[in-house]
Amino acid sequence: MGVETTYYDPMIGQGIKDLIQPNTKIMFLESPGSITMEVQDVPGMAKIAHEHDVIVMLDNTWGAGVNFSPFEHGVDISIQAATKYIVGHSDVMLGTAVTHEKYWDQLREQSYLMGQCVSPDDAYLGLRGIRTLDVRLRQHAENSLKVAEWLATRPEVDHVRHPALDTCPGSEYFKRDFTGGNGLFSFVLKSSYPRATTALLDGMKHFSMGYSWGGFESLILANEPKSFNSLRTVANPNFEGTLIRLHIGLESVEDLIEDLKAGFERYNSVIQEKTVTQ
Repeated sequence: MGVETTYYDPMIGQGIKDLIQPNTKIMFLESPGSITMEVQDVPGMAKIAHEHDVIVMLDNTWGAGVNFSPFEHGVDISIQAATKYIVGHSDVMLGTAVTHEKYWDQLREQSYLMGQCVSPDDAYLGLRGIRTLDVRLRQHAENSLKVAEWLATRPEVDHVRHPALDTCPGSEYFKRDFTGGNGLFSFVLKSSYPRATTALLDGMKHFSMGYSWGGFESLILANEPKSFNSLRTVANPNFEGTLIRLHIGLESVEDLIEDLKAGFERYNSVIQEKTVTQ
């Protein structure tokens, strides 16, 4: 459709001014990133955008419209995969885009012309989720922080990318701009050995493997470093170990930690077997 795109390092901050071109119309942000979890300086980047008459769009799914107030931080259009925390039960495909008065007519008109609509049943299920959104997020956040802090003590783990922890890129912006967390974060293993990672993932009792998140159930997903290097054109992660993304659901934290502990035992068994073979 004739759209040109410039990709940027999520930690670029106000340095993004050097990437703005005469034809730049939109700055599209996601904070935190949904896999590597970098938290961006949204207010600083929005300030630069508005100085150049550029619209700021934000994927605010992680903040869920509860823990991050986009319009108070310079965002013009806030977008969410409502499939995730708004719905909260992994049973609806739904999305939202909201804006302030300046762009409302344009957003409404374009949505109408593109034929975007929501079925009554899906709207009902979204409203059902909103009723419990705040209390669910608090529990997801409490559970995930406990698991993240436990993972930070594990010898197999290089570092944990939970926005509330200092080991996550941009955690200072999380502490400045967010009022709470949720269940989604990542951690990086010290090594990359797919067979050991497979052993860790296989046999989980409480974690399912899946790309989505935001429901009441816990999920686990592995990403090898080479996958980032093949897909990203800017800011490849500076780690060599396998990245494991978790969504911590509403199950017992003790059960989830026991599940991960058993996974590490399987992981270490394969690592030890590899070492003996060598």
